[in-house]
This record gives sequence, structure tokens and C-alpha cells, in this order.
Amino acid sequence: MNQQVVIIGAGSWGTALALVLADNGHEVRLWGHNKEQITEINQLHTNSKYLPDVELPASIVGYSDLKSALEGIHTIVLAVPTKAIREVLNQVSTMTSTALTVIHVSKGIEPDSLKRISEIIEEELPEELLKDVVVLSGPSHAEEVILRQPTTVTSASKNIAAAEFVQDLFINKNFRVYTNPDVVGVEIGGALKNIIALCAGITDGLGYGDNAKAALITRGLAEIARLGSVMGANPLTFSGLTGIGDLIVTCTSVHSRNWRAGNLLGKGHSLDEVLENMGMVVEGVRTTKAAYQLAKKMNVKMPITFALYDVLFNEKSPKEAVDSLMGRLPTHEMEDLANILGERTV
Repeated sequence: MNQQVVIIGAGSWGTALALVLADNGHEVRLWGHNKEQITEINQLHTNSKYLPDVELPASIVGYSDLKSALEGIHTIVLAVPTKAIREVLNQVSTMTSTALTVIHVSKGIEPDSLKRISEIIEEELPEELLKDVVVLSGPSHAEEVILRQPTTVTSASKNIAAAEFVQDLFINKNFRVYTNPDVVGVEIGGALKNIIALCAGITDGLGYGDNAKAALITRGLAEIARLGSVMGANPLTFSGLTGIGDLIVTCTSVHSRNWRAGNLLGKGHSLDEVLENMGMVVEGVRTTKAAYQLAKKMNVKMPITFALYDVLFNEKSPKEAVDSLMGRLPTHEMEDLANILGERTV
């Protein structure tokens, strides 16, 4: 059954998901705050700032007025940066009286409050306006999805019927969707992989090889599973698409803005220079602060995260950070492997 869906956020990922939904025959409204960009989407059927040289289906209709976009809508996709979610939801709550299924596709944790995105949604939308919250996450570069290259993701919700609704909404021959009830694990895996991707970019920027990157990805997964388990996630989730799958694609691809940002840091650029150069949000920077705060609060060992925090916020050089990680006291690998395999350790 065809649905009406509003995608809030006309960046690369929101636009790519709009294409998937349009391919499936749904009525897609794509909202963005830049009127020139929306005019381009409607008149030229392109979004050249984010996805150049790609023609969009004419059935994707752009909106710059959020209230108009929300008229008659029961399903929205939140595709804005984590730091903008509260503001956007506050606007949504004043513009509709319809109970919404909210699908979020951002990957981050809010510093200071230490809230996951689904928790922010539940805080900001009144109970009568929130039907279900669903996370759509996995190893998925917009640059490949927009070209209809094979991609597989996970739909997660506390209400499995809602996860299945989103699965049916998006799944097609190019875009496969699995379901998972572990919202915490899916959100934590999606957020924390950006930290490790920044570090992977740093190691490449420093000129280190595949040995270093393999170790970083493996030990990074251990950190993600360690924190996620303490937060109530199913450790098996981290061996799936939103754990190791997302970690691999984000740590190894030039499409990853977190990898690209880390690469510039490794080459000696300052954080301010890197963020100015990127021109887009680098979620891993903000998430590093939140993960550092979470690890301190919950007394979880996250040496890679702590080392990156020092690089980003304490002016430690990337080379110093790597040296400090390599010089740590010996430890036992099996304790972390037990976490990943689902056996919680003391």
C-alpha cells in the first residue's frame, strides 16, 4: 500500500532515502530550509550541493514550508543532524495534531544530556503526537544508495510491528531491510562507529597501514560493545549490520565524512580548519564528547574514545594519542570478545 511520507532534511541521506521511497511508489515530500535548494529539486529534479550529477524522480516534491509538508501526514523521516533534532521536533509539535510514526536516520548521542535520539524524540513530542519511534540504520552511504547500488540496513523499534512497517516501506531489490527490537544497540552502534571512523582517518592521515586500521576497527568494536552492554543493548547487535557492518563501511570509505575529517586531522590540520573544510556536519566530533561523558559516568573503559577526545578537545597531537594507546599495559582480549558474543563479563 502506497504511503505519504515527509522526509525532514534535504541533505545527502534524506535525498537518497527519498529516492528509495519514490522507487517504491510512495508519495514523498522532501523538506529543507533552503528555498533555492527546494526550487532546484522541484524544477530541475537535482540536489547538486549534496548529490551532484544525479537526477531525482519527478515524484519527489520539495517543500520549504514545514507546516504545508506535514498536512495529512502520518509518517515522517528525521534526516537532520543530531544537534538540530530538538528544534525541528519543537516546530513539528506546533504544526500537526496527527499521531506520527517517526523514523530517525541520524547517528549520534547528545552531549551533556547523554540522550539517544529515540529518547530525544520521546521527550520533545507530546505523547498524543507520537505513535511509534523507529531507527533506520546500517552500512549505507548516500552516494551509493542514490545510484541504486545494493545496500542493507536495519529497522529497529520497541514495537516490532512498527519496525516491520518501516521494513515494508523501504525494502526493494536494491535496498534490503532487516528488523531488530534492540533500539539501544542499533543507536549506540550507529553513533559510536563515527568515533572509530574519525580515528581510522587519523591513522591514514598519519601514513599508517592496514595493520593499524584492522586493530583499530577490532578494538573499536570492543569499546562499542562494552559501553552498549552497560547501557542495556544486546551485545549480539554489534556483530550485525549496525555494529561491525556500519563500522567497516565508515572506517574504510572516502564517502565517510568522519573518515575524511580524521584524515585531515592526521595530516596536521586543526579541528576548526577541518570542520570549515568539510562544510557538512561531522557527527563523530559531537558524539566523542557524549561518549566520553557516558564512559566517565558509567565507569566503562574506552581508551580509543578517550584518546580521540584528547586530540579533539585537549590539543593532543594525533601521533601522541596513537603512541599512548600502543604503550598501554597488557590486557586480556577474551574479556572483550565475550561482550561481543553476548556473554556479559564482570
